[in-house]
Amino acid sequence: MSLAQFHEARLPLALAFGAVGGPERRTEVVQLASGREARNAVWAGSRRRWELAGAVRKVEDLYALSVFFEARRGRLHGFRFRDPADDRSCAPNETPSALDQAIGTGDGATTVFPLIKRYGDYERRIWKPMDGEVLVAADGVELAGGFAVDGATGEVSFDAAPAAGAEVTAGFRFDTPVRFDTDHLETSLEAFGAGRAVSVPIVEITG
Repeated sequence: MSLAQFHEARLPLALAFGAVGGPERRTEVVQLASGREARNAVWAGSRRRWELAGAVRKVEDLYALSVFFEARRGRLHGFRFRDPADDRSCAPNETPSALDQAIGTGDGATTVFPLIKRYGDYERRIWKPMDGEVLVAADGVELAGGFAVDGATGEVSFDAAPAAGAEVTAGFRFDTPVRFDTDHLETSLEAFGAGRAVSVPIVEITG
């Protein structure tokens, strides 16, 4: 991820309400002469995409969207987006626990572990944890200190390397790094004091 072109600003929640989207994958499907089909994953992982437009908003909200868009220079700079359907290490209606996700196994030397969230056997790298929202445990015991979390890279750094064989786990809330997927912000006035953004696509930054 190009941190030089990323702003640690979060899209205001008022502008995120009504967003439609979720994860997408790229799969190539080939129909064979036998009638069977062959499928190949073009992308190694998934990428999330949303559309922020659609809901009628107050003119003040449209102005705030315009300010945020201009500050990011359109597609140039990335930003944080809170996905209400997937913003934590557990289910949306649960509270994160330090035992939620396995992020590594100690070897007595490694001190840095990236945050990871698993969906079955698929691992998703978590780049943008929320400040103060990361819990860490070693061998099932939650740690009160002795580690630091980098909110810009999603890495947990230990003061002393976890012992060999110790399972390192974490619970957290996180934002998704995204960018606008357009350089043109189009809005319309729907009524006095209210309007609508015609199309505001945003897409996850995955590398």
